[in-house]
Amino acid sequence: MACVGGYLLTNQVMVVGSYWSFYGGNTFGVTLIPMLLGVAMLFWNGRSVFGWLLTAVGALFILAGVIANMHIYFHPASLFNTIVMLVLLVGGLSLIARAVLSNRSET
Repeated sequence: MACVGGYLLTNQVMVVGSYWSFYGGNTFGVTLIPMLLGVAMLFWNGRSVFGWLLTAVGALFILAGVIANMHIYFHPASLFNTIVMLVLLVGGLSLIARAVLSNRSET
């Protein structure tokens, strides 16, 4: 039940990316600079702590920018379909929780 409800619910969701904006439009290249400098430092000296730090911070900055520029939309659905999806999801999760908690109390 939980799997079917989760599938139906996530099937109604659309995730859309938008243009990258970092203090202005079309500045994605600026966010690559710390990571590229870190990678260059690692090619020069693979044990450079500062190079690893720059690479990791640059990659996290890019990942955060991608996540921040995502928009999530719920496709229009009838009330009946939405209720069916939510009842299947919540009912299935409740059955899973009951099964896990009953096994925990027996041991």
